[in-house]
Amino acid sequence: MHIRKALSADYDQVWEIFSKVIQTADTYVFDPDTPKTALKKYWFADYMSTFVAEEDGTIKGTYIIKQNQMDLGNHIANCSYMVHPDAQGKGIGKIMCEHSLEFAKESGFKAIQFNIVVSTNEAAVGLWKKYGFEIIGTTPNGFRHKDLGFVDTYIMYKKL
Repeated sequence: MHIRKALSADYDQVWEIFSKVIQTADTYVFDPDTPKTALKKYWFADYMSTFVAEEDGTIKGTYIIKQNQMDLGNHIANCSYMVHPDAQGKGIGKIMCEHSLEFAKESGFKAIQFNIVVSTNEAAVGLWKKYGFEIIGTTPNGFRHKDLGFVDTYIMYKKL
């Protein structure tokens, strides 16, 4: 598995991952009917760095890293990660998390904050805790889960 900066040529493979992940409506706030044209602003915007996890020429996962806030809050990073459904459970999230921690440190960030982690996404919550992220806040009923209705979301934080 190789992590590298995403290229414009990766757009279609990243879209495949993005669209499949959001269609489940159980982990991300994006509308399941988000059009492909919106990927530019959500995953390839100029103010973020986009990475892909590639194996044998196929993109298995992707993540973004950006400033959590502008100006006086720009020392904290924010990340989002997605793994292709066919590649889940193979450690790709772990590899991308490790890469993002290193990239954030090298980029001068002092911490990483996840603003909205769906509480029922046990795999993500467990992975982030394994890497030292702490739940520092809960938003009651902060997410409309397609099967469970309103569920809590967490704010998770790790000092670098």
